[in-house]
Amino acid sequence: MDIRIGQGVDIHRFAEGRRCVLGGVEIPHSVGLLGHSDADVLIHALMDAILGASGQRDIGYLFPDTDSAFKDADSCVLLKRVWDLASKEGWTLNNADISLLAEAPRIKPYVTQMQTRIAEVLGCDSARITIKATTTEKLGFVGREEGIVAMAVVLLSRP
Repeated sequence: MDIRIGQGVDIHRFAEGRRCVLGGVEIPHSVGLLGHSDADVLIHALMDAILGASGQRDIGYLFPDTDSAFKDADSCVLLKRVWDLASKEGWTLNNADISLLAEAPRIKPYVTQMQTRIAEVLGCDSARITIKATTTEKLGFVGREEGIVAMAVVLLSRP
């Protein structure tokens, strides 16, 4: 059996007039995340982790911000495309573990929705997806509520 670990990290700053989408779920917040797509930092980190474990290039290569086709794109649609690449190579998801660093918004009420949404896209049981959040105790750009950092680790396997 071939077993591989992938890691992904993404950072987006907050911006006025944008929706705050995390894990494929719109979260009520006074500001959203700035990016070429919907800027779903959690999904972006997960995509890079899957791509890394499956030996593919990163999301910037697959979905460049210079391509208008991805302007305001739903990151879950892009995640599906990433997962299709990996699954065509025979990979299955053992688990994904995702952490957010954010002072706000609080995500606890939305974690189950996020896990369900991601599991639907990846075609797996939501128990294979864990999502956690922590603050930075008011330190750095995250502590000043200027943006969010997401980190993801996945374990993929194939016969």
